[in-house]
Amino acid sequence: MITSANNSQVKNVIQLNQKAKARRQQGLFTAEGRKMFREAPADWISRVYVAESLSEDEEILGKIKEESLDHEIVADPVFRQMSDTQTPQGGLTVLKKPVYTEEVFFRGEKPFLMVLEDLQDPGNVGTIFRTGEGAGITGVLLTKTCVDVTNPKVIRSTMGSIYRMPFLYIEDVVSWKEKLKEKSVRTFAAHLKGKNSYDRESYLGGTAFFIGNEGKGLTDPAAESADCLIRIPMCGEVESLNAAMAAGILMYEVSRQRRG
Repeated sequence: MITSANNSQVKNVIQLNQKAKARRQQGLFTAEGRKMFREAPADWISRVYVAESLSEDEEILGKIKEESLDHEIVADPVFRQMSDTQTPQGGLTVLKKPVYTEEVFFRGEKPFLMVLEDLQDPGNVGTIFRTGEGAGITGVLLTKTCVDVTNPKVIRSTMGSIYRMPFLYIEDVVSWKEKLKEKSVRTFAAHLKGKNSYDRESYLGGTAFFIGNEGKGLTDPAAESADCLIRIPMCGEVESLNAAMAAGILMYEVSRQRRG
């Protein structure tokens, strides 16, 4: 059992929680909580840390034994220091970062992608992953200026969708325009200059939505590269919606249309 905060494993977990560079160099990230542990693919799991108070928990130990997972029991005070949350649930999983090829994003006859440009809020990105899984998207593309998907706050916000939603970092939106066009994917950008309301367009073919930075929106080059500018009608004096909310509205319109 690990009883000291000076233990090298403890220090490394804290680094993984706090430093994108450490996650990138090691190809690892952390996920806290029972749900995130329960849903984690066994081949992603590097090691599991269990608080002493849960050291006899049948659900956690059952999966550890069944899948022969490396694990460590950690004294409760030390576990609290390892945790990235104020109220630790007693389980922390260190996982291998998945690697996806471009082909994954064009599987099926009608790819359905979200392309995120410079999104900075972890909650927004995580919510888009979670909502996207519910709406049936194929995957998420993120520019390199976006928040790190393996940030613990993003991971928590995905509520497990991170395990099932392919993602890929790209140089910029414009650089992918031709690839999307080659795959017969029509691109849409939510924009104040949009001619038609989002629900007046057809998304029955390959579809990709460009979603811009929370404060600045899409850059001009990204907006100009879209095949179509669309708008989300709003009442009152509201000029724009939260990025995750706007993305959710668009994603579920595609889902609605494709259900027929």
